[in-house]
Parts: sequence; structure tokens; C-alpha cells
Amino acid sequence: MLSTPLEQFQIILLFSIKLFCFDFSITNLVLVNMLVLIFFAAIVYFFSSNFNYLNETSFFFIPNAWQVLVETLYEASLQLLFDNINKDGEKYFPFISVIFTFVLFSNLIGLIPYSFTTTSHLIVTFTLSFSIFIGINIICIQRHKFHMMSLFIPSNTSFGLALLLVPIELISYIFRPISLGVRLFANLMAGHTLLKVIVGFSWSMLLLEDLLAVFHVLPLLILVLLMGLELGVALIQAYVFTILTCIYLNDAINLH
Repeated sequence: MLSTPLEQFQIILLFSIKLFCFDFSITNLVLVNMLVLIFFAAIVYFFSSNFNYLNETSFFFIPNAWQVLVETLYEASLQLLFDNINKDGEKYFPFISVIFTFVLFSNLIGLIPYSFTTTSHLIVTFTLSFSIFIGINIICIQRHKFHMMSLFIPSNTSFGLALLLVPIELISYIFRPISLGVRLFANLMAGHTLLKVIVGFSWSMLLLEDLLAVFHVLPLLILVLLMGLELGVALIQAYVFTILTCIYLNDAINLH
């Protein structure tokens, strides 16, 4: 049992690896990130491939269940991309699909007991969102040069109104990576904390020596419902994170 609900988010050192002035130590956060990549690569390579006599791999013409899973993930990413950017964003499909699958698998692995939720840490989500923000700005500058400043000045705006709108648009633009990272972090951290609080409450009732110990089943039933809710949150937050990335990318490509 954990002593506090927030102890589940503690980053623990597993293997200390130091080389010269660099620290390559393995923590539970790094381990789970590696598991996310290995797990998805294993699904694609082992479960969605057909091994023929030449020891080569190819996708089934009639897909099996695991190949359907992989194709569903890529179709969801592709649908998000075309709904927001149309065909202009087709070359960014690998970028969007990697973001969607990484966030989704990180959220789902965090629901496994005794695992670790990497996306419940602000440093992880903010690093991811800030990296996306930098990449989108590079794309916008390469495509539009100085004309990208029209992002902060809506068309047909008078000079007096522009003096008010430009600071507002600039502040909202700067806060994009912050809101993108905080939204994912806050939803997952709040949900996991609530689950731990319910578990602790049920355990405390079970330790009672009177008739009230029988009623510890009620918090457990609530916990089952909350697990279903957290599963939905894990899926929805991956979808929201990806669709907001597509919207920001659309602004960088097409401006206003």
C-alpha cells in the first residue's frame, strides 16, 4: 500500500548508469517509455506480419485481429489529419500517427496495476507539447516567412482594433503549448489520484473490526466504474492531444 495518493507518481531510480559527466540512469519513467515503444513495435512486427518461406514479413491481405488494431490506430490518425488539414497535411501523417500512438499507449499502460503513467508528469507532457510547438513554428516560418505574422492579425481588422487584438492573439499563441501539456497532465493525474483515494478508503473500511468492514465492497464497485471512466479518459485525451496538434499544424500551413 502507498502511504499517500501522490506517491504513485514518484520517479524511482532503478539502475544507476553514469558515464563521465553524463547520467544515463534508468528510472521507472524511462522504463515505461521504452516499454511503450517496444510494445507497439512488437504488435506491428510479430502480430500483424505474415512470415513466409523467405523469412520475410508482409501484412495479411485478410487482416487478423492484431493487424486490425494497428490499422485502426493509423486510420484514426489519418482521419484526424484529413479532417483538419485536408491533403496538404498528408506528408505529416507519420508525425501525427507517432504522437497519437505514443500518447495512447502511455495512457493505457498507466492503467495497469503496479505500472507507471508517464503522461501524468508535467515535465513529460510539457516537453512533448513544447517540442511540437517548436516544430510547428519552424514549418510555418519555412512556408510563409514574415507573412506568418498574419496569425496575430485577423483579416479586415482596423488599426485601432489591431492594437487590442494583436496582444490577445500573441498571448493565446504563446499559451498553446502550455495548455496542450497541462490538459493531458491534469486529467490523468487527477484520475489516478482519485482511484488511489477510493482504494485507500476501501482498504481502511476493510481493516475495521465491526460490521462496517462488510461495506468495503461499495467503494470497490465505485472503483470498477471509475476504471471504466479512466479508460475513456485515456482514449479521449490521446484523441484531444492529437486533434489540437492537427489544428495548430493547420494554422501553420494555411494561416487564417
